[in-house]
Amino acid sequence: MATDKEVLFKGVKKLAGSLPFLFMGPVVINSAFKNQGHPLYPFVLLLGILICVLAVYLLFKGVTTITKSMFDGDRNK
Repeated sequence: MATDKEVLFKGVKKLAGSLPFLFMGPVVINSAFKNQGHPLYPFVLLLGILICVLAVYLLFKGVTTITKSMFDGDRNK
C-alpha cells in the first residue's frame, strides 16, 4: 500500500488553511456577543458563524483528501 504524496500534501495544505479560521471564527462570535447593542451585531455574528462553517468544511475536505491519499493509491488520480 503506497501513499500518494501529492494528494497527501494537498490534504495537509487544506488542514493548514483551516487553522486560522479555527481561531478566527470563535473570536469573531465572542466579539459579536460582547457587543449585542451595536447595530451591526447580526452581521458580525453571521460572519463569525460563516467563518466557523468554513473551518469545519476545510477540515473535513483535508481529512478526506489525506484518507484518499493513504487508502486509494493510484485510483484517486
